[in-house]
Amino acid sequence: MTMELRNIDATLAVSPQMQPDELAALADKGFAAVICNRPDGEEPGQPPLDEMRRAAQEAGLAFHHIPVAGGVFPPAAVEAFGAIRRGTQGKVLAYCRTGTRAATLDALANVRRLSVADRIANAKAAGYDLSALAERMAATE
Repeated sequence: MTMELRNIDATLAVSPQMQPDELAALADKGFAAVICNRPDGEEPGQPPLDEMRRAAQEAGLAFHHIPVAGGVFPPAAVEAFGAIRRGTQGKVLAYCRTGTRAATLDALANVRRLSVADRIANAKAAGYDLSALAERMAATE
């Protein structure tokens, strides 16, 4: 498996599920932190959270777990994602099964105070259609 990083902006990339042995390369690419947005054991074959955390830490990366599922993005998860983005010096990589949840959490957290149109455009450029969330995003402007 090869990493499929999709840049949302200069400080955030999202990705589909990664493997533990891929995390060391993130540090070489200037990343400082990893956020996993999947519940542990969400599907068969998914690397266990403890393995991902250990691999990230061995690579010198901070590791955070903000699991979301079922298309539900609780305010606490959005706030936690935003806090990590604001508090990390360096680039952040967020991943889930396809990258969509990670891109959605970023759009909802809106740490850069972008317009709804800009957030939708950034996600679209990375391959994610978040237009259905425009109304919810408008509440964060």
